[in-house]
Amino acid sequence: MRVAQKLAELASSRKGKRKHKRSSSSSSEPMPSRVVQRLFDTCMEVFADCGPGVIPSPENIDRLRSVLDIMKPGDVGLSPKMPYFKTIESRGAPPAITYLHLYECPKFSIGIFCLPTSAVIPLHNHPGMTVFSKLLFGSMHIKSYDWIDATEGTNEFIKPPHFEDRNLRLAKVKADTVFTAPCETSILYPAAGGNMHCFTAVTACAVLDVLGPPYNDSEKRHCTYYNDFPCTTVLGGDIASVPGEGEQYAWLEEREKKPDDLSVVGAKYKGPRIVER
Repeated sequence: MRVAQKLAELASSRKGKRKHKRSSSSSSEPMPSRVVQRLFDTCMEVFADCGPGVIPSPENIDRLRSVLDIMKPGDVGLSPKMPYFKTIESRGAPPAITYLHLYECPKFSIGIFCLPTSAVIPLHNHPGMTVFSKLLFGSMHIKSYDWIDATEGTNEFIKPPHFEDRNLRLAKVKADTVFTAPCETSILYPAAGGNMHCFTAVTACAVLDVLGPPYNDSEKRHCTYYNDFPCTTVLGGDIASVPGEGEQYAWLEEREKKPDDLSVVGAKYKGPRIVER
C-alpha cells in the first residue's frame, strides 16, 4: 500500500513539474541565449580590471572580438523586416534611429543601434573608452578620426578661410569606407583606432556596440559632437598629404550641443535575455 501511495505521489509531482515548465515557456519574458550570454560573460571578464583609458590586454581584445565576429541578427532577435528599419517620411526630418539597451554597469555597456536607410549618427567621440562595433546586417559608411599630437609637424597645415579665430583641432582620418555585413568587428581605443567616428546607413542596418567603460557625465565621460572641415596645406592648398604620403586630415570643431537633426529613440530590447550570474 505504501509503495502504491509513493508512486502516486511521484506521478503527481512530475505532472506538476510539467505544468510549471509549460507555464514558464509560455511567459512573455525572453529566454536566455548561449550567444548573448557568452557575449555578456566575456565582457564581464574582459573589462573586470579596466577603467577609463585602460585598454584590455591583446588576448582579451581577441577574445571579445571573436565572440562578436560570429554574431548574427537572429542572435539578438533582429530582422531587417522589423519596423525599426523602415524609413518614414516626416516633412524632411532625418530618419529616426532606434536604440535597444541590453545591459549597462560601471565597467561596460551593450546596446544596438537600428538605422533606416540614410540615417546618420553624427561625428562624436568616446572619451577614455575601448569600443567594439559589430555590424549585424546591412551596409554602413564609417568615417573616423584620431587626434594629431601638436608635435607632429602641424605647422604645415592651415585652417580653412575665415576660420582662423575658431577653436579647431587637427585630426587624421583613420577610416573612410563602406562596411557590409558580414564583416569583422571594428575596434577603437581611447587615443587610436578612430576614437571619433560618424555612421551613415547606406542601407537599413544594425550595429551592436560594446563600450568599456560606458559614457558617464558625472565622471566627465560625456558624448561630444564635432563638425569637420577639409584640411589644406601651405603647399598648393590641396587636401593634406603630409606628413605621411596618402594620409588625409581634417579640422574638427566641438559642437556646443547635440545636433538638432539627430533623432534617437529608445525601444525595449525583446531578444534573448542576459542572466547575471
